[in-house]
Amino acid sequence: MLKNMAENDFIVSKTDTKGKITYCNKIFMDMAEYTEEELLGKPHSIVRHPDMPKAVFRYLWDMIAKKEEVFAYVVNKTKNNNHYWVFTNVTPSFDNNGKIIGYYSVRRKPNPKALEAIIPLYKKMVEIENNEGVDASFKILTDILEDKGVSYDEFIISLQK
Repeated sequence: MLKNMAENDFIVSKTDTKGKITYCNKIFMDMAEYTEEELLGKPHSIVRHPDMPKAVFRYLWDMIAKKEEVFAYVVNKTKNNNHYWVFTNVTPSFDNNGKIIGYYSVRRKPNPKALEAIIPLYKKMVEIENNEGVDASFKILTDILEDKGVSYDEFIISLQK
């Protein structure tokens, strides 16, 4: 069953550098159908949905490792095997010396029109991943960006408008 975020909801979570959840707000717990105790200390991948291309997560981790923020559309699964879509922004958190000490993510309701483009794209990417691997899946995305003459961020943000 698809769960929908309210228009003004923000899901917030923080993780350590290994991706283990160190903070989650109530909206995250409610959407994911987990208690705080079930989430804290667990890998953020606890909500990873099988329809989510690994190539998108590879891009996300590559960008935040470079100390850059990243935007993405993500489908998450819940404890009870429901799912929900989010438009996410992930940024690294730094100590006083500029060293990455964790990650901060804020998610909001995605533009439904964006999902009309993202859902078939992700479906195609997952199919390619299953047959040819993550690199081939990532090429599907980069080919689209090249055809449109835009960067990843330009593409993703333009869909949210």
